[in-house]
Amino acid sequence: MLLPYLHKDLIEAGCDEAGRGCLAGAVYAAAVILPADYRNELLNDSKKLTERQRYRLREVIERDALAWAVGVVSPEEIDKINILNASFLAMHRAVDQLSIRPQHLLIDGNRFNPYRGIPHTTVIKGDGKYLSIAAASILAKTYRDDYMNCLDKEYPMYDWKGNKGYPTKKHREAIRLYGTTPYHRMTFNLLGDGQLSFDF
Repeated sequence: MLLPYLHKDLIEAGCDEAGRGCLAGAVYAAAVILPADYRNELLNDSKKLTERQRYRLREVIERDALAWAVGVVSPEEIDKINILNASFLAMHRAVDQLSIRPQHLLIDGNRFNPYRGIPHTTVIKGDGKYLSIAAASILAKTYRDDYMNCLDKEYPMYDWKGNKGYPTKKHREAIRLYGTTPYHRMTFNLLGDGQLSFDF
């Protein structure tokens, strides 16, 4: 059973990101504030849920949350500031948009760039420990999947509907055959062999 909060008496927002390990596309993050006494036995780390479960739970989270928001950082920004900083920035952008200002942030992972004026706690594998982080993981994952499905219509040869931008064999083979798109992260090892630049 996931925990409802770390600090019972504070307005706490759980934060998580999706798409950090991808070769293409933006990185997404979500911030979610749930009621202090919230319970949902189905809520879990998005990676442990089926696609259908994630989308069903997204509707529940958006209905039940006191506040929620999604932040996005583009591939161009990722290449400029690196993926770690981009993940933190996406979380900051999600927190920026919350209709309620949290008093504490619960961050999935072991590192974070502090958000101005709000203390935080990092939690390794937090999406499997706290409801608010699990909820954030589901929102970040599903909204990013929607985005990659749209990009797939523009560039179907990369199989983004199937791989969501992650470094699958099919994705890398398409990069070899067709080159890169404006959505690829050019500072990443796109071919998996140390080559970062292309002359297509």
